[in-house]
Amino acid sequence: MKIVVLDGHTLNPGDLDWSPLEALGTVTIYDRTSADEVVKRVSDAAVVFTNKVPLDKETLAQLPALKFIGVHATGYNIIDTAAASAQGIVVCNVPGYSTDSVVQMAFALLLELTHHVQRHSDDVRAGGWSRSPDFSYHLFPLVELAGKTMGIVGFGNIGQQMAKVAAAFGMQVAAFSRMQKQVPGLPPIVWLPKEELFAQADVVSLHCPLTADTTGMVNRSLLQWMKPTAFLLNTSRGPLVNEQDLADALREGKVAGAGIDVLTAEPPAADNPLLTAPNCLVTPHIAWASSAARQRLMQTSTENLKAWMSGKPINVVNI
Repeated sequence: MKIVVLDGHTLNPGDLDWSPLEALGTVTIYDRTSADEVVKRVSDAAVVFTNKVPLDKETLAQLPALKFIGVHATGYNIIDTAAASAQGIVVCNVPGYSTDSVVQMAFALLLELTHHVQRHSDDVRAGGWSRSPDFSYHLFPLVELAGKTMGIVGFGNIGQQMAKVAAAFGMQVAAFSRMQKQVPGLPPIVWLPKEELFAQADVVSLHCPLTADTTGMVNRSLLQWMKPTAFLLNTSRGPLVNEQDLADALREGKVAGAGIDVLTAEPPAADNPLLTAPNCLVTPHIAWASSAARQRLMQTSTENLKAWMSGKPINVVNI
């Protein structure tokens, strides 16, 4: 059986082992694949794995041998699942592999916004402390999280883990989600309409899927509800945020700061407005990419294929 990995480099830049997958068939691994290379590379393959390379209806129609699509991610909006179903192609994703890493990254961004660790460290290394007449100084206001309100948009696995960690910091937790449920082991959750959550929260953290309803959800109108002292975090999907509107809000002082790990276009254009917005941390989509999370992702992806080969597919998102 021929197996093709279209964009394996971000998952495995060389520190992980492909051999469990290679034991299941004849495997060809490409570091990267452009849209116009997909059909040629997958033309006679029964199995393809993709992370960010789209497989739309027109492309799938040119791949009659294809029977299984493995998504090296949780989100699968890059796949035309309806077209895959029509062709009898099973599509599987990998849920839950990055929950702890994403939550850790969200709080890393938040802690940098509230304590400016890197900026203070850079100033010390540049001689600022040595020149100071005082034993202690700070260049920016330092914000304590205890007693503040964490507003979570989306309450799946990652949103729930965010609530746990926020509570450990002594924060109150509010959430906006289509499904409202109190989960055992979590602190009491205050459920709020979206606008009220943005108005009341000291930190808003996005953890919802990208859909027609959520695309561009965080726009000028919604940002107007936020406190000028509040922070916005996005470790979910870039298109949830209207980037120009957020950049304007930061420049106008309507939002205190933002921590962004995902953008609408990745890599971004050099003129992306968030790259020059004040008090805006932008990291290159790394929340998912800890070594442990990538190892889980690779392992579960391989298990998905093995289960399909045995006639008992798991983590199926279409058929």
